Amino acid sequence: MGGDAGLAATLPGCRTFLAERPDARLLLVGLPQARAQCADLLASGRCDWLDAADVIEMDDSIETALRRKKDASMRVAINAVKSGLADVAVSSGNTGALMAVARYVLKTMDGIDRPAIATQLPNARGQATTVLDLGANVDCTAEHLFQFAVMGSALVAATSPNGNPSVGLLNVGEEAIKGSETIKETAVLLRAAAAAGYVNFYGNVEGNDIFKGTVDIVVCDGFVGNVTLKASEGLAAMIAGFIRAEFSRNIFTKISAILAYPVLKAFKSRVDHRRYNGAALLGLRGLVFKSHGSADAYGFGCALNRAYDAAQHQLIEGVRIRIETALAGQMAKNAEAAETA
Repeated sequence: MGGDAGLAATLPGCRTFLAERPDARLLLVGLPQARAQCADLLASGRCDWLDAADVIEMDDSIETALRRKKDASMRVAINAVKSGLADVAVSSGNTGALMAVARYVLKTMDGIDRPAIATQLPNARGQATTVLDLGANVDCTAEHLFQFAVMGSALVAATSPNGNPSVGLLNVGEEAIKGSETIKETAVLLRAAAAAGYVNFYGNVEGNDIFKGTVDIVVCDGFVGNVTLKASEGLAAMIAGFIRAEFSRNIFTKISAILAYPVLKAFKSRVDHRRYNGAALLGLRGLVFKSHGSADAYGFGCALNRAYDAAQHQLIEGVRIRIETALAGQMAKNAEAAETA
């Protein structure tokens, strides 16, 4: 029910997803009056339906979402994950409400103080860089950023062939002496974890390293991460607009654009943020993925695919094991340091 386009984006996205994933099933959650528009999906035998009494709007406050709309579609979907009726919930709705409801219903894992939002951004290597946090946590301590690094490592290891992804800490420079005290403290924690083999810490990275593909994962606080995400989406829109403009300026640019069209098309596809839609809410005791509110049918289908892969590869178990191992190692190191002192 969520997102700017609502059913006009989510239902076609569901149809495409099911066509691409013949072994997948969907549990559709919505208002009773929306069920008629899903008749073909329900008739396929691969979809079930859950009624919701309400919808959390994009401008609803977190208080409204938690206290006044307990039977909203978002809450019903997350409850389905908690009860085991679904393996993962996907929503295009209000991000703040989704995080708040998911955290309230599912709770955080042991050892996790705050969940984080993680997604992929295209890089120059033709792959993607996972970035977190993207807006759930504006003020972060060194321990929070350390936990983000461990969770991000579990996400990439579970959903890609790379079992030992590299982690970069976003900073104003690569040198260890640069950055805030929080960043310096985080680097100390990550270097210690790397020495013990818990995290593959590369070191400090700068903003351009995200798009160069210097590391597999970039860790930052939610304020910086959200700005980075919006800037990348703006860049993709600018490139798409430039390509359209070149086709319409005059006969000479039209000819040039036609000749270059295969290259332009491939480049546009590579930087198309819709391909990377679907952000994981990491650190919860259940899988929840956030689709961009402005996503079209193609983008929503991509979010479903990303969520499906995470469920198939048991992301929750991967995060739990990595967190337990890393935190146990950190506690042992702290105890050893205390004895020495």
